[in-house]
Amino acid sequence: MLSNMFLKADALASEGKDSSSRSKDPKQETRKVEGFYEELPIAKFAVIENSVTVSVSKCLKTAKNLLYLVTDLPGEVVVHWGVCRDDAKKWEIPAAPHPPETTVFKNKALRTVLQAKEDGNGRSGSFTLDGDLVGFLFVLKLNDSTWLNCMGNDFYIALPISSSIPALSGAGQSEVAPVSENTVGADQEVSHAIYTDGIINEIRSLVSDFSSEKKQKTKTKEAQESILQEIEKLAAEAYSIFRSSIPTFLDETALESEATEAPKICSGTGTGHEILLQGFNWESHKLGHWYIELKQKIEEISSLGFTVVWLPPPTESVSPEGYMPKDLYNLNSRYGNIDELKDLVKRFHGKGVKVLGDAVLNHRCAHYKNGNGVWNIFGGRLNWDDRAVVADDPHFQGRGNKSSGDNFHAAPNIDHSQEFVRKDLKEWLLWLRKEIGYDGWRLDFVRGFWGGYVKDYLDASEPYFAVGEYWDSLSYTYGELDHDQDAHRQRIVDWINATSGTAGAFDVTTKGILHTTLERCEYWRLSDQKGKPPGVVGWWPSRAVTFIENHDTGSTQGHWRFPGGKEMQGYAYILTHPGTPAVFYDHIFSHYQSEIAALISLRNRNKIHCRSTVKITKAERDVYAAIIDEKVAVKIGPGHYEPPSGPYSWSSKIEGRNYKVWEAS
Repeated sequence: MLSNMFLKADALASEGKDSSSRSKDPKQETRKVEGFYEELPIAKFAVIENSVTVSVSKCLKTAKNLLYLVTDLPGEVVVHWGVCRDDAKKWEIPAAPHPPETTVFKNKALRTVLQAKEDGNGRSGSFTLDGDLVGFLFVLKLNDSTWLNCMGNDFYIALPISSSIPALSGAGQSEVAPVSENTVGADQEVSHAIYTDGIINEIRSLVSDFSSEKKQKTKTKEAQESILQEIEKLAAEAYSIFRSSIPTFLDETALESEATEAPKICSGTGTGHEILLQGFNWESHKLGHWYIELKQKIEEISSLGFTVVWLPPPTESVSPEGYMPKDLYNLNSRYGNIDELKDLVKRFHGKGVKVLGDAVLNHRCAHYKNGNGVWNIFGGRLNWDDRAVVADDPHFQGRGNKSSGDNFHAAPNIDHSQEFVRKDLKEWLLWLRKEIGYDGWRLDFVRGFWGGYVKDYLDASEPYFAVGEYWDSLSYTYGELDHDQDAHRQRIVDWINATSGTAGAFDVTTKGILHTTLERCEYWRLSDQKGKPPGVVGWWPSRAVTFIENHDTGSTQGHWRFPGGKEMQGYAYILTHPGTPAVFYDHIFSHYQSEIAALISLRNRNKIHCRSTVKITKAERDVYAAIIDEKVAVKIGPGHYEPPSGPYSWSSKIEGRNYKVWEAS
């Protein structure tokens, strides 16, 4: 009963005046108020700013709908949900599988607890629904007394109709399709383009207005803030359109079907048959003539079967390893001079080996201090001022816009939203391609800036192959690695998507899972909940560059060293599976060389490529086994495994400590 809870001010005043007279009435004092209800207007409205976003994509191969729900509501959120088959919107319980932490409510609906997002900002859930369903109905439960609905009705999400989606045909492993490949209908693409072009024009107009008014100093601070808020709203709207056009939740379902043989060359994949060698380690600069040293090994590198070699950063750098670049056009570094570099690249080309340059685009060290004694004024050919530094870098007093990624705190973070910055960097990359002969790029610390800028740079420089380093922490609970690493690989896939698939990314997820698998003898971890590889290679194999070690994780740094003595199990995995495998310099020039060379030879002999199919046949405590392209079988772990008898006879080809590889005949 709310009868005494909402009282108008005048009612309170009149009550005060005659309270003494009423209290003296004995009948009034003893009379019980029974069944008395009074409707009163709400006295206070509270505005909240929370949202619920639902995106739906259609799997072209299975015709199922993939629905992803995310909200920034605080605390535990339960989705009370069901589906319907017609416009009557009658609730039904859909067929399994259902999301984790789902219970049945009175045989009429399902209740799913949304999972906390890894960054702690909100919760999300993923739902796989049959293609013949018409709609998804839901309300949100915050607690036993608080429910949220749509102005008195259930929330209703219309689902795509199966008959309007053409089925995919052809063999091959399914992949997530990048934005640049036609995964949405032509009409939808056109409408998105028209709408987003309008948004972009509005933003440009507002930016121009803000800039001109700032120069004239006639606008009030409040008006300027209003313009900036409007720009942020438009940018958020454009991003929402971008996110709605691609699948946010990714699983085994195909939005791209690929043939058995890898297709034409593109910068995200090369030919699809690439095998990458990292051609240096953390100590290579100490020789002072690394280019000359590596030149002596070109014949050997080529004969081992490598098709691409990744060279260290070539520019003048504050740190000798090259990752604190200063004058980008000065290519006299601790590894050698520009002429030695050009000769090295030319000789690799003579053996049919492509060469990647290590491009550090996220940050740059300054030549001079500003008036406050802060290093943010640049020299050399690219003599930028502090407008080239992001505004939210806490150490370098930039006058650019806010960063589009994470800050690297050791050097000024470059503002890639500035047109003059992008123009200069594109010209620099083109100069490196022409002057040095680089065939592509390894892109350092790509978490620091939006993948859309990477696409701009790759479109301009047209590399043969490009791979980004997107490295952040995997998901752990009380110090133990979670089996489900979907959130981690989703972040890497999101970055690749932002580049429109023009770049691949190092499969950090797979490396982390291999670590725990081998350290704890938990080989079941190498199969995800869908029975597929649990890293990026399980979702988007053609864009996954698999590796077990590099100059940061291993070498003398050892930030995240692969389990000692178990390196060959790691190489047996990545060199037989899809993706583009990368081998570390320290490993190929060690006692592991003959074993790695044998695996490379087997991969090439069987034409295993970045889109090869994987059938996991065993994933238990002490053994993992898989068959790739029905040509190669591999097992790692101390447990027993033999390939199944059937249409093929299997012959053992390579065997080492806790791994074995067979070929079909």
